Amino acid sequence: MIAIRNLADRLIGLSATIGAIGLFIEVSVILVDVIGRAFGRPLYGSQDLVTMTMVLVVFGGMALCDRTGGHIAVDIFERRFPDALNRLIDIGSALLGAVIFVFIAYAIWDSSKISVMLNLNTNLLNLPKAWFQWALAGFSLVTAMGLLLRAAELAMTGRDIRGERSDLPNEL
Repeated sequence: MIAIRNLADRLIGLSATIGAIGLFIEVSVILVDVIGRAFGRPLYGSQDLVTMTMVLVVFGGMALCDRTGGHIAVDIFERRFPDALNRLIDIGSALLGAVIFVFIAYAIWDSSKISVMLNLNTNLLNLPKAWFQWALAGFSLVTAMGLLLRAAELAMTGRDIRGERSDLPNEL
């Protein structure tokens, strides 16, 4: 189980790093575009770049958000429930999240087939949309894998990795 957790943490770290690089690119593009607009020369294709890198930013950091416990949690009744019920709810929510992210990956992968078939590209720079759809599907699968592993760890050992420190970056 430790080897699987180490592999998952590395994939989550890679996913978050790609998301952080996307964020750096996005901020740089916006900065250059805003300065360029002040001089009457906006950056050509900035809308395409910002739109596509947003996929990297949001879905790249999704697995890290789950790993560190950053998702929204409503804990109104948590103090009143026994620990076993809270653990069962955590396992169920992790499994449900994994199923949702697998369906997202499947839907996007299916959509990418249409993008390839029709040769769909972004409006100005003609970047292939399928590349970003594949990235989104991959990030969704990494997130689903992390959620499944968290559910398995909770079920088998009772250990919730969200409260533990790891070698993952805490901030993007």
